[in-house]
Amino acid sequence: MGLYNPGEIELNDPPAFEMEQKVRLRKMIRNDGTFPGKEVGETLAKKGDIGYVVGIGTYLQSYYIYAVHFLERGYVVGCRRKELVPVDEPFIDDTDDEEIVEIVEPSLQESQV
Repeated sequence: MGLYNPGEIELNDPPAFEMEQKVRLRKMIRNDGTFPGKEVGETLAKKGDIGYVVGIGTYLQSYYIYAVHFLERGYVVGCRRKELVPVDEPFIDDTDDEEIVEIVEPSLQESQV
């Protein structure tokens, strides 16, 4: 299925994340051609990377797009709700990416940052 699911309209509810909220990426994000200065397909952020929500926009009048600043990489990347989890929740790798990431407990996350 593509990016648009006609039955799912996130904008009917408040955003899942708040400005300046610390979040963790659930899947690898690659450049789809919209990130300037990087090749199409180049990795922008990896599964498990931690960042902060610096902006909240919309896409197709249906979805929230969260601008997340990944400090270690120095990039601000647009992410969907399903691609993010709050950093204080356990990170469970339930995506179908081939890349392997260890599960990080919330108590360990704060001490690493």
